[in-house]
Amino acid sequence: MYPEEIVIPMKEELTENGFMELLTPSEVEAQLSKEGTTLVMINSVCGCSAGTARPGVLMAVANTEKKPDFLTTSFAGFDVEAIRTLRQHLMPYPPSSPAIALFKNGQLVHFIERHQIEGRPAQVIAQNLIGAFEQYCN
Repeated sequence: MYPEEIVIPMKEELTENGFMELLTPSEVEAQLSKEGTTLVMINSVCGCSAGTARPGVLMAVANTEKKPDFLTTSFAGFDVEAIRTLRQHLMPYPPSSPAIALFKNGQLVHFIERHQIEGRPAQVIAQNLIGAFEQYCN
């Protein structure tokens, strides 16, 4: 598990921008049982998370009229049990962090894996998400 002093500032980049943390398996299950759209940012300590994933997610949310009903996040390597539960809902995709998932009424409708984040600018990730928001969000 990653040290808290490293993880907390990375968590705050999202939570200070309206993302709710999913810290336990029961929180994951409760969130994914809600009607509507839920964006889940699987946060990570890696450079691509800091350089493009988190900025891309924040850029997408800030620059579109259609937004997910719920903005959530969980941290790989730190919120271990919550991530384990979340990954059950991401099957058949293999574990990936960072990653970004969009659920509609509890069903996975859009997923961006780490290999789709690495080496891409935040703007590309934001445009990918905005397209998904346009398709799935009200």
